Amino acid sequence: MSYPHPSGGPFEGVIGRTVYESSPWWPPASVPSNAPNVVLIVLDDSGFGHFGCYGSTIATPNIDRLAAGGLRYTNFHTTGLCSPTRACLLTGRNHHAVGMRAVSNMDTGYPNMRGHLPRSAATLAEILREHGYATFATGKWHLTPMAECTAAGPFQNWPLARGFDRFYGFMQGETDQFYPELTYDNHHIAPPAGPEDGYHVSEDIVDRSIGFLRDQISLVPERPFFLYLAFGATHSPHQSPAAYLQKYRGRFDGGWDAEREEWFSRQKAMGLIPANTVLTPRNPGVRPWAELSENERLFAARLQEAFAAQLDHTDAQIGRLLAFLEEVDRLDDTLVIVLSDNGASQEGGPTGVFDEMRWFNGMPENIDAAVARLDDIGGPESHSNIPWGWAQVGNTPLKWYKQNTHGGGVRDPLVMHWPKGLQRTSGFCRAFAHAIDITPTILDLVGLEAPDVVAGVPQMPVHGQSLAPTLKDETAKIERGPQYFEMLGHRGLWADGWKAVARHTAGTSWDDDAWELYNLDEDFAEANDLAAQDPERLAEMVDGWWREAERHGVLPLDDRPAIVTFRAARRPGLPANRARFVYYPPISHVVSDACPPVARGWTMRVELDHPEAGGDGALVNRGTINSGFVLYIKEGCVRFDYNAFHAHTAVVAQAPLRPGRHEIVLRVERGDNRQGAVTLLIDGEVAASGEIPRLLGMLSSTGMDIGLASAPVCKDYAPPFAYPGAIARVVFELPERASEQDKREDAQRQARAAAARQ
Repeated sequence: MSYPHPSGGPFEGVIGRTVYESSPWWPPASVPSNAPNVVLIVLDDSGFGHFGCYGSTIATPNIDRLAAGGLRYTNFHTTGLCSPTRACLLTGRNHHAVGMRAVSNMDTGYPNMRGHLPRSAATLAEILREHGYATFATGKWHLTPMAECTAAGPFQNWPLARGFDRFYGFMQGETDQFYPELTYDNHHIAPPAGPEDGYHVSEDIVDRSIGFLRDQISLVPERPFFLYLAFGATHSPHQSPAAYLQKYRGRFDGGWDAEREEWFSRQKAMGLIPANTVLTPRNPGVRPWAELSENERLFAARLQEAFAAQLDHTDAQIGRLLAFLEEVDRLDDTLVIVLSDNGASQEGGPTGVFDEMRWFNGMPENIDAAVARLDDIGGPESHSNIPWGWAQVGNTPLKWYKQNTHGGGVRDPLVMHWPKGLQRTSGFCRAFAHAIDITPTILDLVGLEAPDVVAGVPQMPVHGQSLAPTLKDETAKIERGPQYFEMLGHRGLWADGWKAVARHTAGTSWDDDAWELYNLDEDFAEANDLAAQDPERLAEMVDGWWREAERHGVLPLDDRPAIVTFRAARRPGLPANRARFVYYPPISHVVSDACPPVARGWTMRVELDHPEAGGDGALVNRGTINSGFVLYIKEGCVRFDYNAFHAHTAVVAQAPLRPGRHEIVLRVERGDNRQGAVTLLIDGEVAASGEIPRLLGMLSSTGMDIGLASAPVCKDYAPPFAYPGAIARVVFELPERASEQDKREDAQRQARAAAARQ
């Protein structure tokens, strides 16, 4: 008689009437023999030239050490944006084909933008776990629709449901490095400490990574591991410990023109780029450093110092992980891969920003006001991002930025290190490579093939190619067809060393895009446009782009600004798709995409029972010290603070709140020029009023707490600032329909977004 065993196959032993007449059998181990451990480290918004081993003057000794003992890829490409690249890395498929055209905050209603990965595209973790690997993810996830990232789920797109045994990190595309929104496995948690205690999230996620690995290696040392470690750095906010900030004081006072020339020279001297490479001109909108005012130079240099400090600090955390792997004798047999998900960011605009949310709100930075707060940059009271000039330095020698399909957006550093598996002496690999190649490469080196079926679901074809031959032969050429690029309307196609690329202006016809043509085998930096000299080749490549677009589900093209496509994510059944929100505390932290969208004003009702002994605390807390709002009780009085990038509107009730049941109502009514008229009522009586000069369209990337505060919005309190009374209910009510003013402002935002991309 045949008996099944838990793996689904037949039992191959003997079953008799008793154990003495039977023969046991165990299914064979599914782990390939001599399979290496795998550590995949992903940095965010680090350009082609940002690592020291890629030409930078920023200290990255630990990444440089990996490069010195491994391979540096000079022709590695990504998608130009974070979530899409991560989708490629973990599935081996092109991002449109797996529903990740842009960031996972969006769901436009089309197959190419669902904000999550389909079951027909299993992740690398799902495959490796099925073959005996322990799988861990730490740091940034950003592969789940953010409106699904509440304590109510659904959880089918969270890391633990996509192949990872453990997760510790953050679900959003960015997080405050001192006051992060943390998720542990399938639940949200408060940060274990604050900046006053020396806390920083990059250190925390490496601590957790080491903890996961220590448990695994100590308890089941025979089992290999896969660690996916995705830092928040160097995405905005650029925040790091004070010692790292101090290290870079004055280091960039010479300006971006001189620094870019130096990085370019270093790249040539180390043989990273061909000797005939031409340094591309400044991107439009980047002014010569000498033409900047003194305050503009002071502000820009300090922003770059904060970026450099964060990258240096991140490299130190990588060093801590490597030291642990050496300590437990695992480094030699661990494939360590370090890369960036896209080029340096353009979201800082031409001047840079004290708070990146200014860029999303179309608010130019007041440089003189910013210079008055220079020493805050890089600390908890900033959410800064670098200006275009420094971003182009990070992308040296290339042009344009993250979001674009030119080299500055899609050409990135990639380092591979594996002492037991690397079989060549040359430190460079110049073959074309793409993020879709990482999963096939790891599977090849582990000794596995991509499965046709996972968990009963037939799998779509893997689009990437294994780079394993490049670990053995410096002349190895990876046989592959053309590789398309598309991001936010920008397009490109690589084929046999040639690249056609078009930078799109939002709101214009794609038929009017000006395509450029480059021979990358002779023109590393995309400096010499051959479109006029070789129109036939260009036409063939443009036609090829459309074929690839059809093949990989790129269509329909979409160039709408984020303010529109983020709004499209409010599909039926998700938390933000309503005009009335009712909360019954205590509840878990609410992520930003699930918070009530309050840009058009709101009414908030809090029903509570104030204790006899009184007591202070946060009632509703949304955002951080850099932007947000809070309704709270301080010194016995009800208060409201609206923080628009450190411009505070404070509304305070004069009489202390008496013990007992109360209804506190906060009403914010938007005026014609985005002002907000604030009225605070207690038990139906007006207690205070005020006016917010400007309501923000995008308030904060940090979400909301009820009855406590994960992060401070003003300096009246420190987390957790838990309210000692009982909150029965909190109700938000929003205007039902967009007004004519809303429509005008949407049009203005679209125009600003289009202008920003020009």
